[in-house]
Amino acid sequence: MIKHLGIIGDWVIGYYLEFGIWVLGIGRWRVAVLTPDERERYSRQIMIEEIGSEGQERLKRSRVVIAGAGGLGCSIAPWLAAAGIGTIRIIDHDEVELSNLNRQILHWQEDIGKKKVDSAGSKVRRLNPEIRVETIAESITEKNASSLVHGYEAIVDAMDNLSTRYILNRCAIEKNIPFFHGAVQGFEGRVMTILPGKTACLRCLYRGPGPEGKFPVIGVTPAVIGSIQATEVIKYLLGFGQLLTHRMLMYDGLEAIFTEFAVNRNPDCDHCGTLAD
Repeated sequence: MIKHLGIIGDWVIGYYLEFGIWVLGIGRWRVAVLTPDERERYSRQIMIEEIGSEGQERLKRSRVVIAGAGGLGCSIAPWLAAAGIGTIRIIDHDEVELSNLNRQILHWQEDIGKKKVDSAGSKVRRLNPEIRVETIAESITEKNASSLVHGYEAIVDAMDNLSTRYILNRCAIEKNIPFFHGAVQGFEGRVMTILPGKTACLRCLYRGPGPEGKFPVIGVTPAVIGSIQATEVIKYLLGFGQLLTHRMLMYDGLEAIFTEFAVNRNPDCDHCGTLAD
């Protein structure tokens, strides 16, 4: 679709031109030019010197996977959508329950019994109809993890169990995709960004299977941690700022304290130990 911006008489393409070079056998080509509506929608963040129009177009080209549509995923997805991430894929196999509603803010009373990805996806699309939202109602396993994240630039950990996090951590390392870890319990949370082959990974930090099952949590905690994870993703995609690499940021909501711990790569790590710096 052709849009006229009225800027020095130029006509520009206002939507993605997909597969433009595919017919030539070269590969997939995407051009992300902001439409007038998008320039208005994102005008306040385009004013940020580090973003500008070029950065906003970069966000429009970006493709991010959110693994989980629970407390963290419901906090991460709206902010990435509002920022203009061009394609967001949400993965979760579960259905909405009444006990989810204290923290999973994309799920409402009328959504009980629905697939979480359907509930979350519909809200995110309404929040920003300019972006593409993909939903997959599957469990993440060792067999399907690689295909679920293929073609994406970032994986956001919004899971609630360590075993699936290990699967995503290994997959991210094998496919060289940045992995943005977050976890919550009660009034506490933690965040770490993992760049495969360059920084400590999740397996460098944790050992063993970890606890399974339900755990206590209040909704404000995933709101804080999810917002930090979304911030890390945006910084990474735009290439500025200091990422939470080689360090774990711990949040204590009761004491209103953030604490930072150094996390070093383990040369004997069974996930990333064989990768060169």
